[in-house]
Amino acid sequence: MANKLPSVLLRAGEDRRVRSGHPWAFSNEILMDAETKALPAGSLALLRAPGGEQLGVVTFNPHSLIAARLLTSNPEATIDALFLGRRIAQAVALRDRLVGVPYCRLIHAEADGLPGVIVDRFGDALVVQVNCAGMDALTPVLLEALEAELSPKTIVLKNDSPVRELEGLKREVTVAKGDADGTVELIENGAKFVADLSGGQKTGWFYDQRDNRRFMARFARDANVLDVYCYSGGFGVLAAKESAKAVTCIDRSAAALDSARAAAKLNGVEGIMTFEKSEAFDALEKLNGTHARKFGVVICDPPAFVKSRKDLKTGAQGYRKLVRLAAPLVARGGFFFVASCSHLVDAPVFADQVRRGLRDAQRNGRILRTSGAALDHPVHPSLPETAYLKALTLQLD
Repeated sequence: MANKLPSVLLRAGEDRRVRSGHPWAFSNEILMDAETKALPAGSLALLRAPGGEQLGVVTFNPHSLIAARLLTSNPEATIDALFLGRRIAQAVALRDRLVGVPYCRLIHAEADGLPGVIVDRFGDALVVQVNCAGMDALTPVLLEALEAELSPKTIVLKNDSPVRELEGLKREVTVAKGDADGTVELIENGAKFVADLSGGQKTGWFYDQRDNRRFMARFARDANVLDVYCYSGGFGVLAAKESAKAVTCIDRSAAALDSARAAAKLNGVEGIMTFEKSEAFDALEKLNGTHARKFGVVICDPPAFVKSRKDLKTGAQGYRKLVRLAAPLVARGGFFFVASCSHLVDAPVFADQVRRGLRDAQRNGRILRTSGAALDHPVHPSLPETAYLKALTLQLD
């Protein structure tokens, strides 16, 4: 029962953030006495204000900077499969309204009330990432709840994120249920794609760009389209399906390009698509050669250039270089999409690097749209930094 849980006490004056709705308590905000330090990583605990008032049930890790993660403000709650199942059921109902097909980000961590947990849905297959010690300890209960709510045929635990090491957890990929060999098909924006659930990047697909892909597809008709960092073809194949004249997809991963080719074939557009295995900057330099080819639509959706604060300055400048090399390839009046998934690069810094890159390329134009992740990636109101994806769509003169 919740009232038998150990207590974790906030230091004097350190309860304001949690009271204002923040779902985390940091290690320097907690009274780390010997008893508290001795709690096993991932323990359930009662979080108490300095005066002893119960603020809710948390998962606790004395070895992590984010020491306490709030599960519920109800101190009497029992954290079991029924509790987690209610959170999952709410998330399913929301995605049914937002997306309408069972191919989506189903659980987006704190925003869906399950701290540190990511669940992507691929029809009757689920890919689960657990990135904190508390939910790692609750994984058997989480799996029970997912089974009760969705009865999936396949569940892959894609616990290979570097973030797990900050929690003292090992990185591994395991199949909790079913068979994850090969690829699975998914439907996005009315097009068919394939994903490798156990071997692909992250969860095997990037649902966060769904809405941006749909937006960019409107410019594809009769256009030559360049999709740089194409991964499994989310932007490029949809552009081809929306009557592009020709689509060129570039990625350094042979496996990703194989998935993009498979998607092109599934959608009957392989005849207008070409695929090139290359480092993005090398390919862009080559395209900028003497007889530079122009494209009506250029899409650049790179992986994170900034993975730690020490890399912020040099990594952020990578976006400037990317724009400097890509913008000259956009035909006059054409459309340019560029994104950053580096959570450490905030929107103003990203926009400034794009502006500098355009200036370097001696191009000008107008921003048509500033956007982020798709609607099935909600943001917790007190964790605005988790709005990690930033994207700009421009028309260039």
